[in-house]
Amino acid sequence: MNTGSYYERIDQHRFKPTAHASGAWSTDEVHFSPFGGLLTHVIERHLAGRPGAGLLLSRISFDILGRLALDECEVRVETLRPGRTIELVEAVALVAGRPVVRARAWCLAAADTTAVAGGGADRLADPETLAPWPMADLWPGGYIASLDVRPVAPPRPGRATAWISTPLDLVAGETAGPLASYVALVDTANGIAVREQPTAWMFPNVDLTIHLHRPPAGRWTGLDTTVVFGPTGQGITSTVLHDADGPVGRAEQILTVRPL
Repeated sequence: MNTGSYYERIDQHRFKPTAHASGAWSTDEVHFSPFGGLLTHVIERHLAGRPGAGLLLSRISFDILGRLALDECEVRVETLRPGRTIELVEAVALVAGRPVVRARAWCLAAADTTAVAGGGADRLADPETLAPWPMADLWPGGYIASLDVRPVAPPRPGRATAWISTPLDLVAGETAGPLASYVALVDTANGIAVREQPTAWMFPNVDLTIHLHRPPAGRWTGLDTTVVFGPTGQGITSTVLHDADGPVGRAEQILTVRPL
């Protein structure tokens, strides 16, 4: 049953986060997962009704430019490269008039390639058969508290596979598409396979890039995640993305690793 939303719309371009969107590194910031979902939602609405409406969003990259304060944001979208078979769209989110996230989405023409489809990872175990994991015991914030997390196996340092879902709407009173709802949970990957305790080390991501080989469907986002820390303050969170029917693509996040 729905119990709220991560955002409320103020007007055509502005949105206000709710307490459910509060972050894990700081509860007075927005967790990037619902923020990424919001930008995807706005991009999809921008594409609807245009010549490129039949295109499939196949890659979306987010660069996090500054602090994501738990405050209203403005989102502006433009088409950088229009086309009937390939289109590039950019969304910029501003908080207090300052750009904080820049997203770029490549949209590609759909075609029937069923005859040659293949090469992905094996399907994950059915999330409905798995027990919940209290992720809020590890991370604070309204976003983490809002999640239903079902690990496929017990998480271990730097390695975890889990299903994520939420009962909340992305934007109050609006129906988000399957892709925006899916993307709104992907950034959680950096928190399910921690290599070091977040009370001793910080490892926030400064970006998120998602590549898709098919559109995801259903209410579950599957994350098969590996985290690597390098010796010079850098790290990478790499994830094979799944829905209930199998793999849908990959996500990468670059981390800045430093002691608290």
